[in-house]
Amino acid sequence: MKFTGTVISVSDVNTSRKFYQDLFGLELYQNYGINVSFTCGLSLQQEFDWLVSVPKETVRKRPHNMELAFETRDFDGFLEKMRQYPGIEYLGEVIEHSWGQRVVRFYDPDGHLIEVGEKMKMVVNRFLATGMTMEEVSARMDISMKDLTKLLNDE
Repeated sequence: MKFTGTVISVSDVNTSRKFYQDLFGLELYQNYGINVSFTCGLSLQQEFDWLVSVPKETVRKRPHNMELAFETRDFDGFLEKMRQYPGIEYLGEVIEHSWGQRVVRFYDPDGHLIEVGEKMKMVVNRFLATGMTMEEVSARMDISMKDLTKLLNDE
């Protein structure tokens, strides 16, 4: 079995398509009018209730039971891009997790929670640039040296 993607309910497929293409640079894979999918596996479905045969009133906004997660090599650049994008509603400020990754959470036009985090390889490189040893980075991030090496070799 193979996981093929995620479909999210949107009220206006064109508005959401623009949001995901402009902000994240997602590439369109297929366009079926009320359904579009991107090469990354994310699909946007207008009239979701019709597609899955559920009552329209059961399709909720902001259920806060999942998030779409993205990582970027240029976290500060992404934050600047977000500041220029109109109408973004943030869940909170940028935070730094205990393992050192910086993230920001916000909502898409339909209230889906999105997290954008610093690519983990960038976190490791940031720590190494401060003069930390690999052992110190391993301890700081609470990961094994083997997993730390995997992060450094990640494309």
